[in-house]
Amino acid sequence: MVQLGLRQNWKQFTLLVIINAFVGGMVGLERTILPEIAGADFGIAAKTAVLSFIVVFGITKAITNYYTGALADKVGRKNLLTLGWLIALPVPLLLIYAPAWSWVIFANILLGIHQGLCWSSTVVMKIDLVGEKDRGLAMGLNESAGYLAVGAVAFLTGWIAAEYGLRPYPFYLGIGFAVAGLLGSWLLVKDTEHHVALEAGQSQAPPLENVFRETTWKNPNLGSVTQAGLANNLNDGMVWGVLPMLLATHGFGLEDTGKIVALYPIVWGLGQLVAGKLADHLNKKKMLFWGMLLQAGALFLMIPALTFAQFATLSVLLGTGTAIVYPTFLAAIADYSPPQQRAESIGVFRLWRDMGYAIGALLSGIVADAMGIGWAVGVIGGLTLASALIIWVRMDG
Repeated sequence: MVQLGLRQNWKQFTLLVIINAFVGGMVGLERTILPEIAGADFGIAAKTAVLSFIVVFGITKAITNYYTGALADKVGRKNLLTLGWLIALPVPLLLIYAPAWSWVIFANILLGIHQGLCWSSTVVMKIDLVGEKDRGLAMGLNESAGYLAVGAVAFLTGWIAAEYGLRPYPFYLGIGFAVAGLLGSWLLVKDTEHHVALEAGQSQAPPLENVFRETTWKNPNLGSVTQAGLANNLNDGMVWGVLPMLLATHGFGLEDTGKIVALYPIVWGLGQLVAGKLADHLNKKKMLFWGMLLQAGALFLMIPALTFAQFATLSVLLGTGTAIVYPTFLAAIADYSPPQQRAESIGVFRLWRDMGYAIGALLSGIVADAMGIGWAVGVIGGLTLASALIIWVRMDG
């Protein structure tokens, strides 16, 4: 018999958490070492060119998120998840054997499609399984697993690269993740369409007239959450590409850079275990406002920072702010959209949120090349602050 609830569906839920950890691990492969590979192996110095891999990743993932949401009910969540892992299989091999930067770009196109299909599918399936009561906790567990894996793998690849070289050894991890993710999704995961039908039959929420328009901006609550998601990944795209460069200008080596870069997603991941549960009980508007404000403050303070301790502390603060908002975003979108349109609404939100990767990387690269890395950090910090203010003014209390 189909039932809603975390306890009632804990086996499938746990499996999806593990699979999402593998999804996060695929992104963590690049977090520390790809900017270094750009310079060391391909002689690329311009910040905009180095960050091109994040731009194509962000755009591809964003578009795939939208279509995953739109197709989830027609094609099936499990089918999309399995397809995503098939597309991931060549990624680590392309990064290992790439003779030119264009191969890295192509690998990140595939990585973006994989992330859009797999992360979106696991998000939607977990929300389907747990129902309304534990939605925040479910998103906290999902995002925590994913971003803890990002941080752990970012640290591991930095250490492996420092010990054994930039290629090929750090990317062997990715081969294992891709094979395990594919087999788990294909053989063990069950679809959740019956859980959606059960909740839809119980829901009194009126349908959205136009899911894309209302989720993007027209609906004050959905629109406020969506713009904050874009701003959050705007600064994450900047941190992904620019923070290793900023640390290099202060003389940090690969191992110390790996530690600082990894602290941010590890705190982000662990913090969501708490923040997700709090999102089921506290005011979502206040959680989103204070989380975005904390991110902006950490970014502004990175500009004058000099020491390992200072950067490590700011990485922790940035991760804390992100942890507060990340599961709250998805829980809020699920709350404000009816069950039968939820997958599509989440797809629209994730379209704009992950477009922030591309915008953040491109904008910060242009500003860094024109005015310096400190200005790039400051501009992105200012946009993050503006996002917090939009939440405070526009979102229902």
